[in-house]
Amino acid sequence: MTIQLGRTGMQISRVGFGAWAIGGLGWWHAWGAQDDDESIATIRRAAELGVNWIDTAPIYGLGHSEEVVGRALEGLDPRPFVFTKAGLLDNGDNSARNSLARDSILREVEASLRRLRLDAIDLYQVHWPIPDERLEEAWGTFAELKDQGLVRHIGGSNFSPEQMRCAQAIAPVETMQPPYSLLERDIEAEVLPFCARHDIGVIVYSPQASGLLSGAMSAERIASLPDDDWRKHDPRFQEPELSRHLATVDRLREVGARYDTTAGAIAVAWTLRDPAVHGSIVGFRRPEQVEELAGAGDIALTDDDLAVIRGDSIVHG
Repeated sequence: MTIQLGRTGMQISRVGFGAWAIGGLGWWHAWGAQDDDESIATIRRAAELGVNWIDTAPIYGLGHSEEVVGRALEGLDPRPFVFTKAGLLDNGDNSARNSLARDSILREVEASLRRLRLDAIDLYQVHWPIPDERLEEAWGTFAELKDQGLVRHIGGSNFSPEQMRCAQAIAPVETMQPPYSLLERDIEAEVLPFCARHDIGVIVYSPQASGLLSGAMSAERIASLPDDDWRKHDPRFQEPELSRHLATVDRLREVGARYDTTAGAIAVAWTLRDPAVHGSIVGFRRPEQVEELAGAGDIALTDDDLAVIRGDSIVHG
């Protein structure tokens, strides 16, 4: 199943390949060591199963994620759409810094094209609209890159409606990428309605809350994560929050049994129930994960399913 991403004309699968984790080690927000050959095999398996877009960023593994994606794309026909970002840079001291300066963006796009082995990026996104006072400069630069043919479409990530309005005054905002999951629903109030009104394509990230809603997480597994996996130190993965989130997973698992699928697939399908959401980014790391989750976009959750997920006490006969 595919859907048009806003006004871009791109027909995308409902589930996309998130390439954050495959960036591997060597930076402060890593998911632990990754095997590049396995990452490439996973991307290729995703393409076989109809996942036709990949979302990455130069900050993921400090360029390594883009390099792995570039290697994986070699010889793939049809080639998946490639979405990447600009504006979040390595600070050189195990931290990141934001830059929306024109000259910085021009350097970033050149480096991303080289690593990805592409002549043009299908969707270029402002990673974070920080600092806010440089957003107009950044968006004007993005519009230039589109006019030059170095990027085909331009969008943002983590924008507020006010920031989208600011950018729209310079050039159309074609897409937006916010976080969205059962555990993070802030965008429902203003961001999604704004995007729907302005026909802005929406692809959401962290639909499984970084694996917390996947059904594969437990207190024991979290304790066994390597120290270089950032999730081990995230409050959501620790008590008292953990028990509450795992109770949500139990309800997702109950609904998943109805569709012969996993809690994680239901968590992804839940994000796609809103008509303003076109695609959901899933962080695959192994081929079997793709096989488990690629079909999440085909699951149409019923009102009863949604009631179970919410934990409603009403019993349906």
